[in-house]
Amino acid sequence: MAPLHAGNESVKMSMSVQEMSIKGDEPPPQYIVKESKFGAIESSPELGQIPIIDVSLFSPSSLDSKQGKIELDKLRTALSSSGCFQAIGHGMSSSFLDKVREAATQFFELPVEEKEKYSRAVHGGSEGYGNDVIVSEKQVLDWSYRLTLRVFPEDQRRLNLWPENPNDFGEVVHEYATKVKFMMGVLFKAMAKSLNLEENSFSDKLLGERALMQARFNFYPRCSRSDQVLGVKPHTDRSGVTVLLQDKEVEGLQVLVDGKWVRVPIVPHAIVVNLGDQMQIMSNGILKSPMHRVVTNPERMRLSVALFNEPDPDTEIGPVESLIDHETRPRVYKTVKNYGHINYECYQRGEIALETVKI
Repeated sequence: MAPLHAGNESVKMSMSVQEMSIKGDEPPPQYIVKESKFGAIESSPELGQIPIIDVSLFSPSSLDSKQGKIELDKLRTALSSSGCFQAIGHGMSSSFLDKVREAATQFFELPVEEKEKYSRAVHGGSEGYGNDVIVSEKQVLDWSYRLTLRVFPEDQRRLNLWPENPNDFGEVVHEYATKVKFMMGVLFKAMAKSLNLEENSFSDKLLGERALMQARFNFYPRCSRSDQVLGVKPHTDRSGVTVLLQDKEVEGLQVLVDGKWVRVPIVPHAIVVNLGDQMQIMSNGILKSPMHRVVTNPERMRLSVALFNEPDPDTEIGPVESLIDHETRPRVYKTVKNYGHINYECYQRGEIALETVKI
């Protein structure tokens, strides 16, 4: 397996997650969750009541209709409480979403040597194929491997990291990301309207010309110790908003709601939308970036595709002025740049990034 980098040192795990999964080996200590301020890995938390929202009602022609206003209220309630919802009416057919999943599945099914051509360890940087980058000796590793690609701006694509097999991979990813970016634009305007703001209050910064979109293809192999090992550690996203295409059959995503972990159900044709930290900052804490994690499964593999939107790292992000009231809602967060880097470092150390940027 390719080495994982910790500063200037390379730390080589003796076997990859994939190899350990195939052999049914006990995960080594680096993967065992010993303690967590966010609670233990429960065997069967309850199914969460995650709202289902029809985002087609946020189009300009529908937003002021009676049903549009009802859906807008549902949006604000969802995002100021659990911070996530299941989006339907997004304009993408089930067959197209299956095509996205299939492209990811075909890549992960390639021989290890073929996938390693796109390895982060070989090409450097945060993009490419691989497991966790190790930044701390105390770090608990995730039982997963990923392919991470920058999709937008287009001139920042590192096309040498985009798989050539399956041969339609790039075309499918571009089409999917373009459609999701359009949906994000609609959602940012709807979120602004739900808070009685000017419609471009969020999109001007979070969806500007040089805004970033990362795609992350996640693969979670079977794990013999699903009671002690996580696919992804508890975290909040660094993004403005994250859009997740779940596995069609295997659950795994859990969200912390009112101090309890709940399972996010699989809803046919729906896409999970959750807010990221940068939207919580811009809304001055009104809208929530949910803590979430992914559990492992002892019997079945799981796949997901996440798209993360964030501003250009040089763009300053802070609470929208009209959401600050010195008496009723004082300013909660500082103005920050390159928040993505702050979030990443905190995640690997098990810290809450939002706490570090509070006033």
